[in-house]
Amino acid sequence: MSFSTLPLSYCTNVHPGQSIAEIDNGLDQYTVAVQQKLNRPLAAGLWLAQPVTTELLQSERSLAEFTERLQQRELTCYTLNAFPYGDFHSERVKENVYIPDWSKPERLEYTHDCARILSALMPEGTEGSISTVPLGFKEFTHPDDFLGQAGEQLIELARRLDTLYDETGKLIRLAIEPEPFCLLETTDEAITFFETLWQQADACGAGDVVRRTLGLCYDVCHQAVEFEDVGESIQRLNNAGVRINKVHITCAVELKNPAENEEGRRALAKYVEPRYLHQTMARTSDGRVLRYVDLSSQLALEPDEDFLNADVWRIHFHVPVDAESLGPLGTTRTELREGLAAVAALQYAPHLEVETYTWQVLPGEQGSDLVDGLTRELSATHELLSQV
Repeated sequence: MSFSTLPLSYCTNVHPGQSIAEIDNGLDQYTVAVQQKLNRPLAAGLWLAQPVTTELLQSERSLAEFTERLQQRELTCYTLNAFPYGDFHSERVKENVYIPDWSKPERLEYTHDCARILSALMPEGTEGSISTVPLGFKEFTHPDDFLGQAGEQLIELARRLDTLYDETGKLIRLAIEPEPFCLLETTDEAITFFETLWQQADACGAGDVVRRTLGLCYDVCHQAVEFEDVGESIQRLNNAGVRINKVHITCAVELKNPAENEEGRRALAKYVEPRYLHQTMARTSDGRVLRYVDLSSQLALEPDEDFLNADVWRIHFHVPVDAESLGPLGTTRTELREGLAAVAALQYAPHLEVETYTWQVLPGEQGSDLVDGLTRELSATHELLSQV
């Protein structure tokens, strides 16, 4: 198999969108401008926050008119990001992005609403995908039966997606997105969860529909931060029967030899910012992985001895995928190449989406011209895909 023939998408969570008007403004100001500079078809990987889904579904006319405006812009939409439920551009997002988790009915209803909207936006003859939170955040307190509750909700969603397919002819799949410090973060955890979910679904007669509609969103940045072998990880998921429904084409920050690279640690301290969570991990010479839930100035400049003397640090800070380096800092672009090669070898074609949502919090002038930056990213991604 080769890559999806659908237009490459980028995720619109990079610009604000708490109303239909804000979504339209972002599409006109950024997405259309990027498509014109790119001079090739582009898909909008829409992020529709919960208030926007409510507004779109308040009447058939509201959704129909939004769909028509998307078509007038010559933008394709076949995938949604339903990970952030609320305001992804508030002053402090951090761990709040995982609320509500998958044990809460609000998460189920919101995701189902996104699927109803996507079924109207998708071109005929295409399949859809919706990325979502990795069940919940490990640092929160959860009841003992949390995974069972989440499983019940996911099975219910699978049934609703199956009903939606019967009603519209549009097949939409959920893509659960593992992330550091979440209940699903490693390949092992993902495989174990799906094996348990399949058993739970089989017991209530929903095994087939769950296997058909539920899978993963594989964010390359996230698994690189975990120090997983990305190519091997994708192969293991495939061998276990866990379908990757969507791939986030992303890069993390990397700092090698931190003890000897004071300039790099000073540069890293500039990436500390109050909005998003930047989980930070270090790999030692004996293979241990040390973990901090968030990057801080103290961690960058005055780390403890074990962390300082690790071989390499990786930070969950999505940086432009065209960047091989960021001054004295590196990126995980090598891991991205390996991941894309593994995706190309699958017997199906997951949806592909560039998701650098951090442009507005990049230090210095890096994020000053969003249209130019996104265009460079997408051009570089097309080049990467052509080289695999």
